[in-house]
Amino acid sequence: MKFIVSSSALLKQLQQISGVISANTVLPILEDFLFEIEKNKLTVVATDLETVMKVHLDIEAKDSGKVCVPAKILLDSLKNIAEQPLTFNIDKNFGVEITSDNGKYKVMGENPDNFPREPQADEANSFKMNSGALVTAINKTIFAVSTDDLRPAMTGVYFELDTEGITFIATDAHRLVRYTRKEVQCPQKDAFIVPKKPLSLLKSALPDNEDELTITYNKNHLFVIHGGTELVCRLIDARFPDYKVVIPTDNPFKLMVNRNDFQNALRRVGVFSNKSTNQVALSISGNMLQLAAQDVDFSFEGNERMACQYDGDDLQIAFNAKFLIEMLNGADTSEINMELSTPTKAGIIKPTEEDENEELLMLVMPLMLNN
Repeated sequence: MKFIVSSSALLKQLQQISGVISANTVLPILEDFLFEIEKNKLTVVATDLETVMKVHLDIEAKDSGKVCVPAKILLDSLKNIAEQPLTFNIDKNFGVEITSDNGKYKVMGENPDNFPREPQADEANSFKMNSGALVTAINKTIFAVSTDDLRPAMTGVYFELDTEGITFIATDAHRLVRYTRKEVQCPQKDAFIVPKKPLSLLKSALPDNEDELTITYNKNHLFVIHGGTELVCRLIDARFPDYKVVIPTDNPFKLMVNRNDFQNALRRVGVFSNKSTNQVALSISGNMLQLAAQDVDFSFEGNERMACQYDGDDLQIAFNAKFLIEMLNGADTSEINMELSTPTKAGIIKPTEEDENEELLMLVMPLMLNN
């Protein structure tokens, strides 16, 4: 079996899916790419048993066939080969010979029959959304996903489908992000949890534009197709916590502050906070916001004040600075609104302006004040 392919086109596609391959795999064959050749089309597949990614590219080939090629050595060699056509020759023992303009490289492939089969979209529902909307949704929620394997339901993003829109929710019990896209019409009310890894892969592989994606799901798997790229992942089989009960409905005190200035002040003052809690205390009175942090063990202390617009009683409340900084990245406006009530009740962060088709709400739990 023989085919000819552009070195840079192949490298670009392989890099897109190489993130699927885990460093310490259970089966040696999972360290390979599966190459499937059929009528001038090459399909390359990578999997870690939970997530499968596929890309398609045009090649020159007379035969059809399959072979598994070790991923690391193939990627490392392609990175160092200038743009040119490469000829792949595969013998009957799955030996792969790659010929370039002035070199010949050999690598031992593996039997493609041992490569895991990918899941099929049986009894599935499907809807469309644009690529940029999904990328934005992932960016705005993925940082709040929990890393605690003892609570598997929180280690992914919860997709809540409705005929009038789709909502993405992520929480790690200290903070929660809810992001809604109203222009996406789903066939029915439904919900499922998508793990973090495939979402990170989608974020890198999908363009942030108006391209249309087809999203299909069934009881166990999610399928995303964009042009020549396909991703299939196993859904998390667990019950997502009832997030609606933790969102306070009445936070009467309203704080409006410049997002950039607030974020930079948190970064500066946060340096002096305790490294395990990252606690920064906010004291708000009139139109002044005071930020204070200290690490008693090392006698570190940082204070700063900045202007704000505030409507409410004087308040002192503490938050994890690292969490606030990450959450402020999610709001794209120059100013943000914070809704607060008491030092022990969750604070809500919202952007000051939003597109009519989107809605973002971020919630962060306060820390106990060290007086």
